[in-house]
Amino acid sequence: MKRLMLIAPFGAMLFALSGFAEQSPFEGTWRIDMNKVQFSQKPEVYLLKDGMYSCKSCTPPYTVKADGTDQPVSGHPYYDTVAIKVVNDHQIQETDKKGGKTVATTDVVISPDGKVANVTFTDSSNTNGGAPVKGKGTSTLVAKGPAGSHAVSGSWRAAKMDTITDNAIEWTYKVVGNQITMTNPTGQSYTATFNGPDAPMKGDPGINSVSVKKMGNTFEEVDKRNGKPVGIFKVTVSADGKTAKASYTDTRQNRTTNFDAVKK
Repeated sequence: MKRLMLIAPFGAMLFALSGFAEQSPFEGTWRIDMNKVQFSQKPEVYLLKDGMYSCKSCTPPYTVKADGTDQPVSGHPYYDTVAIKVVNDHQIQETDKKGGKTVATTDVVISPDGKVANVTFTDSSNTNGGAPVKGKGTSTLVAKGPAGSHAVSGSWRAAKMDTITDNAIEWTYKVVGNQITMTNPTGQSYTATFNGPDAPMKGDPGINSVSVKKMGNTFEEVDKRNGKPVGIFKVTVSADGKTAKASYTDTRQNRTTNFDAVKK
């Protein structure tokens, strides 16, 4: 089961207005309010049966042997092998690697009644040698898997993120003239011109470039991979500049996460 990440990636977040003499109300360090996150209602779909594991909602989907060994997958910029270990009939462990190096581990334990998935993860696929993102969360069952399948099978909807490390939910913006610079603790950064051409994203294997535009107190960022949009981030900052309403849409999966952010 893939990690319960709020948005992918966390680096592409809140931005600032420019063109005024005073400091932009968007400028500074921001933090997601984890008590005010609304996950996408679109479920993730998995199937574990007859020794095979399928992530049907992954982009692109894949099916691998569930024998605990590294199995090659293609089309995923953050990992190139997946290993699924079946611990028992209510627990699995996933290990993702890239170039032979472990980049993420996920432990999924299904409740005895089969209705709740408890997920613990560690993810360094996008941290550029820094501390990994770690967290715990839960998903709830929307639809059961077919008869004879493992308890992890079925459609699951993200419900809650119980804990997540600060490096996944904090970022900093600097506005100079008509340009915005984003940096974050996991090592992603870019400098882009408002309403200008695409700018390179540094430190993210899944995003090559971004384009940004502003519309009053609302800012929109489009994340791109090889020139094609993969995500859209929108943020509207409050009149006092201390809080913001934001959303991130995974355009390939049509999933939107809404959340509040607070300026530190």
